Order: sequence, then structure tokens, then C-alpha cells
Amino acid sequence: MSPSLPNSPADLADASWPDIAAYYDALAAEAPTLGTARSWIRQWSLLEEMVNEASSQALIAYTGNTQDAAAEARYLRFVTEIQPNVEARQTGLAGLLLATGIDDADITTLLREFRTTVSIFRHENVERFAQIEELSAAYQKIAGGLSVTIDGRTLTIPQLQPLLESDDRAARERAFRAGADAYLTHRDEMAELFDRMFALRQDVAREAGFADFQAFSFAAKHRYDYTADDVARFHDAVADVVTPAAARVHAYRRERLGVGALRPWDLAVDPDGLAPLRPFRDAEEFVATSGRIFSTLDAELGSRFADMARDGLLDLESRPNKAPGGYCTTLHHRKQPFVFMNAVGVSDDVTTLVHEAGHCFHAYLASDQELIWQRGTGSEAAELASMSMELLAAPYFALPVGYYTPDQARRAQAAHLEDVLLALPHIASVDAFQRWIYTSGKGHDRDARDAEWLALRSRFETGIEWAGLERERTARWYRQLHIFELPFYYIEYGIAQLGALQIWKRSLTDPEGALAGYKNALRLGGTQPLPLLYAQAGARLIFDADGMRELVGLVEDRLEMLRGSTVS
Repeated sequence: MSPSLPNSPADLADASWPDIAAYYDALAAEAPTLGTARSWIRQWSLLEEMVNEASSQALIAYTGNTQDAAAEARYLRFVTEIQPNVEARQTGLAGLLLATGIDDADITTLLREFRTTVSIFRHENVERFAQIEELSAAYQKIAGGLSVTIDGRTLTIPQLQPLLESDDRAARERAFRAGADAYLTHRDEMAELFDRMFALRQDVAREAGFADFQAFSFAAKHRYDYTADDVARFHDAVADVVTPAAARVHAYRRERLGVGALRPWDLAVDPDGLAPLRPFRDAEEFVATSGRIFSTLDAELGSRFADMARDGLLDLESRPNKAPGGYCTTLHHRKQPFVFMNAVGVSDDVTTLVHEAGHCFHAYLASDQELIWQRGTGSEAAELASMSMELLAAPYFALPVGYYTPDQARRAQAAHLEDVLLALPHIASVDAFQRWIYTSGKGHDRDARDAEWLALRSRFETGIEWAGLERERTARWYRQLHIFELPFYYIEYGIAQLGALQIWKRSLTDPEGALAGYKNALRLGGTQPLPLLYAQAGARLIFDADGMRELVGLVEDRLEMLRGSTVS
């Protein structure tokens, strides 16, 4: 191995920025020529693998226990000291590569992204991004430390979920209010963090020559194949087509529950009064059953999941001081992914793990691509991998392979398809909210933010009675970590969900062909433009009402069939 590279990611676990900078400086000192560009970029890619994996290990340790002071210090060093400076060095190295005039056809997509990254980079923004990461870590610490005492028990926020499935409506209401109050108690603290994030992000955009952070984000996220106007069309199409369908889902639930008005604590309980689905008792059973499902779907994917279980790459159960949410991160040097989530034994946990497994399979199938940048994709393609897996795996959820009896499996599939319809309005409201924050001129005003959130929720989410619960409804955006930590990373879920529905549509008549197209798309990694990745998977980008209408109709037809065949 070259002396300009560390031996392994472990060598960087406790490294300071000067330690890591030396490796980048060594690469820069060996500036490539056209003749040496390919060997030089391979060395650079190896360095990125190790830095990226060391950073991921720090993330895993900190989110696993947000009260571990040593893990917190290591994580903060990476996100506030190392990562922003790494991005600056990466931009410099990309500039050296582009200066060689290299135009190899197999890295055309990569070179285009490098050109954009170089063009928008400003040294003055390095410190700003470091400050934003520190504020994000502070948000994680608050959210990860939230707990409530209810019915004599102290629970994390994820651990409230089973209570929301209770057939006792008063108990559900207590759980809902407790979860909202936990965030509202820290509303001012979180709003202060966001005030500072907002100002820094707008400064980043202006420094780079953009009017606002939305415009900067479209460039930084390499959104070459759709525009902010396309996304606005997406919002309108969701309001026109999907919101009415979601309202029909709510009306069905209200009728089955026999309540005069559907309240927000009525959304998780079984509408027919059946016992909540409890797909597994512990993490061991969760992993074993999931492994059988993936192996039945596809032997290669099942083998990859078994590798993760064997190698301790699944942190699944909720516990105190664990950061909220779920994610998949890739350990690039090992070429293995890692899954983090907060399972509490409910059916939503199955969806979450299958979703994250889709990301894992993407990482595995793209791992043969030569360079680290070619293995990753934009989020639109990454989420296509995960959301498609939710739908492709669902036919195998019944015993003896899966978690459920046949009737329970139909219930789970119906609930998931309902969630698909309910998620799209939520996605539209989150993205429209961020658009408003960064383009309206009022995003700095915390009270105006809360008011706009309520207005957008009223537009996109209908059929639920929120009277007297305005504060609790506001609490929802404070628990949406993407708005704080990953701004403008949300519309991708909507784009990908519509892509996944197209793959699912094919799977209903051609399951083998749908799975083959899916896997072939994942193997491409990030080597092709987004529309071509979708086309390989058998899908297209949809922003229009007509495209949505066809898929929504398919989902509603399937829901009607599943409801009719489920034994009450």
C-alpha cells in the first residue's frame, strides 16, 4: 500500500484534522497528469474509503449512545473539525483531476459532479458547515435524550408506539400527547438551534453566489434532471391527486372505528378492533425471520443479509439514550453496510428494516464499481432501492417464511399501502415547508415557521380532526430530523416512492423481471444519470398529476382487494 495512505480506517479513529490532512496533502503533491489520472484517482478513492469508514464508525458509536462522552467527542471531532476540512481538500483534489483534461466515458457522471462541486465551493463556508454540524449534533442529543413517564413507566419516544395501537382510546390519547409534549417542552431550545442553522445556511448560499439555500441545495445535491419548478408541480399534483386518496383512507378508518371524528391518536390502532400485529419478540427473532424473507425473495440478497447478521452490523432495538430514527451507512473500506433503527416490536419496524435492507443491498450490489463515488448515488436512486424493497418483500411476510399468518400478512400489506398514500402528502408538506423557510424571507421567524407548518398541513393532510391540537400538530416538524440535519433531503422519498410503485406494478405480473431490473439498476451505482438508473429499474421520474393518478388508482384497487379478503 502506498505510504500516502493509512493502513486501515482504525488508524483514523482518534486522528485529528492535521493527521488526516497529511494524507490529502501527499496526494495533492503528486498532482496527476492525463497519463497518471486513473491510477491517482484510485489512490484517492482508497483514502476516501478509509476516512469515510472512520467517520461512519464515529456516527454509529454516538447515535448508539448519545450520552457516551467519549463517543460524542469523537463524533463531534469528525463532523465539526474533520469533515468540513475534508470537503475542502476533496474539492481541491477534484480540481487537480479536472485540470488533466480527463474525459473517460466510464466516469462521465462523476466528472460532471466534480465540476459542480468545484464551482460552488468557497473556503469561507468551511467554518459555517462545521458550525451547522455542531448544531445538528446538539439537536440529536436533545431528541435522543427525550423520554416520558406514562402509566408509571419511563419510555423513549419510539417505545410509545405500541401504546398508540391500543384499543383503549384514552390510553392512545395519553401516549400521543406525551410524545408531542416531550418535543414541545424543548420547542424554544430547538427553535434557537434552527434559527442559527437557518442563518448559517443562507450565508453559505449567498457566499457561493446563490439567491437562497434552496438554489444552493439543488446544485450541491447534483439535481441535474429536475428543477425547483418540477418539485412545485409535484406538490400541486400530490394535493390534487394523493391528498383526496389519503382522505379516503382516513374516512374508511373513521367508519370502521365508529368514531364521529378521526383524531391523531386513532391512526395506528387496527380499524377492525383486531389485536395489534406483533411480528417478533426480540431482535434475534426479528433478524432470523427477516433473513428467511430475503433468502426466499432472492438467494443473493439473503446471503448478504446473513453476512450482516453474522458480522454484527445490525443495531435494531430501541433503548434509552439511543438517537431517534433509522439509517443505513456504508463501511466503504470493508464494503459492508450497517443498519441502525429503534425497533419496539411493532409492524412498522418490519417496514423500517426492509427499507434499510434495500439500502444495504444497493451498497452490496454496487460495491464492485471501481471508485467510491461510483458506488454511491443521489438520494433519488438510493431511496428507490429501499422503497422498492418494501414492496418486493411484502409477498413473503406470511408464515412459514415470514412473521404473520396469511390474514395478518394481508393486514400488514394493506396497512403498508395505506402508509404509501399517507406518506406522499407528508413528504410534500415537509418539502414545501423547507422551500418556504429558505425562499419566503420569513424563515428566520420561529413563530412564522410554526404558522406556515400548520397552513401546509391543512393543505396536504385532510380527514383528521386537529381542533384544539394546534401546538401538538406543530410538534411534528420539530421531530422531523431531516429539516434540522439534512435540509432538502425529503422530496427524494416522494420521487422514489412513485418509482417503487412502478416496479411493484410490474412485479404483480412479472416478479422475476421486476426483481432482475431492480438488481441491475442497483449494480450500476452512480455511474449513470438519474433517468437512466430509473429506466434500468423499469421506472420514470414522475412530477405530474396524471402519472400519480394511475399509480394511486392501482394502490386503491389493491387496498380494496386486501380489505375484502381479510377475515375480521
